Amino acid sequence: MPALQILAGATALQQIEQHGFQQSLFTQLFAASGGPKWLSLARLDQYLFSEFFAEREDPIYTMGASSGAWRLACFAQQDPHAAYERLIEHYVHQSYEAPPSRAEVSGQVINILNAVLGEQQGADILANPIVRSHFVVNRARGLNKINAKVGLALGLGLTALTNAISRSSLDMHYQRVVVSHQDHASPFGRLTDLPTQQAKFAPENLKQVLTATGSIPLVLNSVDDIPGLPKGKYYDGGITDYHFDMPMPTSTGLSLFPHFFPSISPGWFDKSLKWRKAKANLHNAVILAPTDEFVSKLSERKIPDRDDFSKLDTQTRIKFWLESVEASQQIVDELKELIASGRILSRIQGV
Repeated sequence: MPALQILAGATALQQIEQHGFQQSLFTQLFAASGGPKWLSLARLDQYLFSEFFAEREDPIYTMGASSGAWRLACFAQQDPHAAYERLIEHYVHQSYEAPPSRAEVSGQVINILNAVLGEQQGADILANPIVRSHFVVNRARGLNKINAKVGLALGLGLTALTNAISRSSLDMHYQRVVVSHQDHASPFGRLTDLPTQQAKFAPENLKQVLTATGSIPLVLNSVDDIPGLPKGKYYDGGITDYHFDMPMPTSTGLSLFPHFFPSISPGWFDKSLKWRKAKANLHNAVILAPTDEFVSKLSERKIPDRDDFSKLDTQTRIKFWLESVEASQQIVDELKELIASGRILSRIQGV
């Protein structure tokens, strides 16, 4: 049974029909938030970062939020494969003996990022001329600036309520800030789907940005007053951009989504809104996702998620997560065979 499903928009399908499945077609690479779900894509990420794009000569513009930003931070390092192995090792083996405080989870995230960034601690990311990174953080507004649990919960509830009416209301509660190299050629430099503040990477803010982009409200502490960004409390990039639904200029190439689901929910509060799935902005997108058959063969009959911390004991969770990592090699093997044989068009479905 197939482990990989490939979905493509009309523009992307036309380009692949004409040129084949070549890395040079892609000018954007997206990595979504979603907690541990990325573990089901681990070997696929490593193949894309270390092999598929290994000979890249032109810039590729990457956009990530939360754990997706951490994945892309590996891609932008001098040795992406080694960086990703560090991410797997330290992410999988985090453990909590009791329901942890926000401070405890935040401390573990900082430890993970210290390990992932390695000896250079992000200097290679900042200096990378090919992988042009963009990470989303969100500056809290209104009740969401309150640190106390009850006040913050009320703020989140109000955000969810207004978002159900209109996604554009998110800006009342959280301001999207995209932190990047500020490359003038970036397709993400003038986003219009939501009001967006642009900020520039610097040695003194990169680690704080990577911490903030994964700081889930009520689960982790906010990251406050990041250098080079507007003053405020910063939280998870997935609030506004859970899976990403960003309009791209017509002059750009294709967008690649190594993704754990075949569908795209624009923001965190859209997960339960069945009517709000990305469509219009996926015309130039290719989504690589696990099949239902692949997922059904995992020991827990699902991909990893944050509920595993509470539903599985630590050793069972670690075993399951590592199993998911190794199982994702099936996705890689299938993709490589489809590319080499020229049969990839026969497996592509419409978005």
